[in-house]
Amino acid sequence: MNTSSAWRSNARRARSIWGRLPSSAIASLKQLTNGLGLSVGAGDLQLLENRWYITHSGLLRLAQRRRCYGIGLCSVEELGWLTGSPSPARDQNQSIKSPNANGSGNGQPRLRDRLCVLIRQYNLDPILVKAYAADFCGTPILKDASRELVESFISHLATAAKENKDGLVCKLNSYTQPVEVKL
Repeated sequence: MNTSSAWRSNARRARSIWGRLPSSAIASLKQLTNGLGLSVGAGDLQLLENRWYITHSGLLRLAQRRRCYGIGLCSVEELGWLTGSPSPARDQNQSIKSPNANGSGNGQPRLRDRLCVLIRQYNLDPILVKAYAADFCGTPILKDASRELVESFISHLATAAKENKDGLVCKLNSYTQPVEVKL
């Protein structure tokens, strides 16, 4: 697909998802389409408060096309839930209908994304958080834990980080694996 038809396809898809777009958003979309080859239909872009954000999947596709290493986390802005209130762009008449939208299907962010935001927000060690989570959930590895247990852990982690970050860091450090030193 040439850049002109890709751009028109992106514009049509964006309008079908988000409705009427300001001219600044259309101009930015054209730049992102022609310059980086990003696709609204593939879920590469998300419109938040009339600004385009590249999604995690978009970053991974871009990195793959450019033969780079993958990106491990998505942006806080992309998740959109950090402030605790929905963005003004998401009013009653405007909803995100993309099949690749960053959510669990019920309008809430995925558990993994919520955990990633907490790790980034409080500058926690992700490996230690994962070990703590598995222990908290009573499973050898975190992916074996039930959704309810993981939700409970995320809530616990958020509260602990907010109320006593130093205590939480101390607790996380107890999950550090000892390193064998050869003399």
